[in-house]
Amino acid sequence: MNTTYDVKLGGVQHRTDRATAAFIARWRVAGKAKSKSFRTKGLANAFLSDLRQAAKAGEEFDITTGLPVSMLDQESSGPSFLEFAQSYVLGRWRTLAGRTRETEAYALLSLIPALVTDAPRRPSDEDLREVLRIHALLPEGRRTPLTAAQATAMNWLEKASVPMTDLGEPAVLRTALNAISVTFAGKVAGANTIRRKRAILHHLLEHAVEQKIFSSNPLDQIKWTVPKAVTVVDPRTVVNPAQARQLLDAVAQVGRKRGPRLKALFACIYYAALRPEEAADLRRENCTLPESGWGLIILERARPQGTKRWTDSGETHESRSLKHRAAKETREIPIPPVLVNMLREHLAEYGTAKDGRLFQTATGGTYSSSAHSYVWQEARKLVLTSAQVASSLASRPYDLRHAAVSLWLNAGVPAPEVAKRAGHGVDVLLRVYAKCMDGQQELINGKIGEALHR
Repeated sequence: MNTTYDVKLGGVQHRTDRATAAFIARWRVAGKAKSKSFRTKGLANAFLSDLRQAAKAGEEFDITTGLPVSMLDQESSGPSFLEFAQSYVLGRWRTLAGRTRETEAYALLSLIPALVTDAPRRPSDEDLREVLRIHALLPEGRRTPLTAAQATAMNWLEKASVPMTDLGEPAVLRTALNAISVTFAGKVAGANTIRRKRAILHHLLEHAVEQKIFSSNPLDQIKWTVPKAVTVVDPRTVVNPAQARQLLDAVAQVGRKRGPRLKALFACIYYAALRPEEAADLRRENCTLPESGWGLIILERARPQGTKRWTDSGETHESRSLKHRAAKETREIPIPPVLVNMLREHLAEYGTAKDGRLFQTATGGTYSSSAHSYVWQEARKLVLTSAQVASSLASRPYDLRHAAVSLWLNAGVPAPEVAKRAGHGVDVLLRVYAKCMDGQQELINGKIGEALHR
């Protein structure tokens, strides 16, 4: 430890342009500027008073931290937010899917650079996020070696990250909430993004309660309105059966290979209400395809797309258990003859991948979500009017699933059966598809009218 007696105390600066800790105590140690943020002027003055007393008593000051030796143990009594966030992510790594790991890291990319002291020579937020993304939030064996500039940014972050205990302060938590409320570009974030990141912050603080850092979750004490997110399907996105058939036929016309290979995959999303990642992992052994009549799909796995650094295999696509289901739990979906015939034709034309998957690229790989999107948008241009193309009507391949579930509900299929086939809970199903259940208003109005005339 390098120490010195060269200490010059400054004053307290009031920063009105910051959402957090608006009072900055400043001093210099061995000619190097030091600062520490506080939420009130009194706390900042008290801190400077402690430094002054230490200097008068002839204490040595640590050049790195700028603190008197007697205060070092107090300052290092617990982990920094960066250290705790790292342990939180890495401690959960083994039990989480790749996309979940990425989602948690994405939230921390907003939080960690925001929860720092006002230390000098701060790197850009982009540089801080980069070292977190490729190094700090990954297990040791997956970390990318840092360049000199990246190592400097990492060192700054390690020194500037606030103590985890600071998150017990309302001002610090409001800084965190402000950070998750904007995009990396500084624009207002979407409601779903904000809610997801807040949930991750809340869970991280619950873990801190388990570690005895807090007696209760400090986020529960903050009066902050969580933005309302859209949780129901917009009926304007739902195509009718004729439009769905036209779109599926158009898919086969896109490109020389890609469209024809993906037609049956999109058909599975519409006729069987599969999620795209479920269709991507559908295998021949999962399908009963009789020459006539209805068939059956027994889903076992899904194949979501993620970023290589976050998956177990290091590949973009990774086979996982079904969403919201236990390992090895399956889901049965009876499929109509039209889909049975499409799948039989697809198998006859393209066969299966080495692992039995129905849908594969020409080289045996898995089509990316961007490939799905490109083919789908081109198909929309072939079928829909210019006004419809510009609208939200079937704007994503996933909207075929919404169309399927809406069709089943409006056909009178009992909600428990629809939920079973779609892989939803009944309560979630009725809430999400409430606006897509047509044909009920006239019936209900008739019943009310009858009651009024009794």
